[in-house]
Amino acid sequence: MTNIPQAIIDHYLERTPRSQALTTRARRVMPGGDTRTGTFYAPYPAYMVQGSGSTLTDLDGNQYLDLLNNFTSLVHGHAHPDLLRAAMGQLPNGTAYASPMAPQIELAELLCERVPSVDMVRFCNSGTEATMLSVRAARAFTGRSGIIKMHGAYHGSHDLAAATADPEADRGIPDGLRQNIYFATFNDLDSIETHLRANADKIAAILVEPVPNAGGLPIPKESYLQGLRALADRYDVLLIFDEVITLRLSEGGYQKIAGVTPDLTAMGKIIGGGFAVGAFGGKREIMQQFDPRNKEHITHSGTFNGHSVTMAAGLASVKNLDQAAIDRINTFGQILAKGFDDAFAEAGIAGQTTSVGSLVQVHWQKGEIGNMQDVARGFKNAGDLPYLMHLELMNRGVFAAARGEFNISTVLTEADVNRAINVFNDALHYLKPHVAEVNAKLLL
Repeated sequence: MTNIPQAIIDHYLERTPRSQALTTRARRVMPGGDTRTGTFYAPYPAYMVQGSGSTLTDLDGNQYLDLLNNFTSLVHGHAHPDLLRAAMGQLPNGTAYASPMAPQIELAELLCERVPSVDMVRFCNSGTEATMLSVRAARAFTGRSGIIKMHGAYHGSHDLAAATADPEADRGIPDGLRQNIYFATFNDLDSIETHLRANADKIAAILVEPVPNAGGLPIPKESYLQGLRALADRYDVLLIFDEVITLRLSEGGYQKIAGVTPDLTAMGKIIGGGFAVGAFGGKREIMQQFDPRNKEHITHSGTFNGHSVTMAAGLASVKNLDQAAIDRINTFGQILAKGFDDAFAEAGIAGQTTSVGSLVQVHWQKGEIGNMQDVARGFKNAGDLPYLMHLELMNRGVFAAARGEFNISTVLTEADVNRAINVFNDALHYLKPHVAEVNAKLLL
């Protein structure tokens, strides 16, 4: 047996002793040592202490090319001068008041102008809240409670979003909640129509991420999203797009690319300029349910909703992300994906990427990847390979998600992209003897 896995782990331990010590301290007061499950990886995550442009620096002084960008939210990289200027310009005026805050108006106007489905919008503080409130709006508007969602989809951490089809996996989520969830398969219109045919009178909406990023980035079939729109219209239910991540793919989000207009859209990530943010918007007649001038309005409060600093930085972020900037990062994303695919082929390993625009996902598997179940099977069958590749990339100075997620920021250069491809290629060749030992079926 090779000692490649232990060598990778040992190298990581040697590079990050201060992060290890701080993790020990953090675990005494925070379960697991952090407040974000998604940042965890074994043996412990490195503590990042500075971000500048496309570069992260950890507690031990190691530097990394950032290809994760806080899980896509930092589309302009770290400490972008325009975003800093906007945030710092607002700070002397205070941060939050118990009154409407003017900076949110211009950002709201820009989102309504850009996103086809958004006639009106309201702000919140996370993508989780954005999907939660979109669902509430749909339920109130239709008078029904049922929601169709996709197996393996991620829509945040509220109970409906976190629930799966496996009760044993859903600790803390009430069994009764399941009565109002109808699970379907991404890219399979028949699985959705089966629910609608039997329960349309109980179903308020179909909730879908147009391209499920946390679900492993299966790409929607050509007619899939159009089919969802047609089914929603036929059975008189609403269609909700979770564009918290995919909004970055064009000025009007993925809905503009697909030519499909949902009834409601959840947004977040890039619209906050690096600060906590969420938003939801849609048709005027649906959104007006939140107008407190109406006697039977939906209450939507939040101490930091429309936070003035977030809105100022968010406006700068969205303004800087014009179509030219989007086209550039989308091109770089496709170059990165092709480079990774070529590296797998050159190494003789049956891996592949799925990608759309500036979003890239690595898979250690053969065959078609059409839904989240395909992704999960591949990840399970890959064993320790995704984990080891992630640590080895970090050892070589490239930062991505442990699950193999990569994304592009506007500050990334072509040289950065080529560097990432070369590092990935070298790491893959280093891992190949271990692949041969533990997962020979992946060798071509």
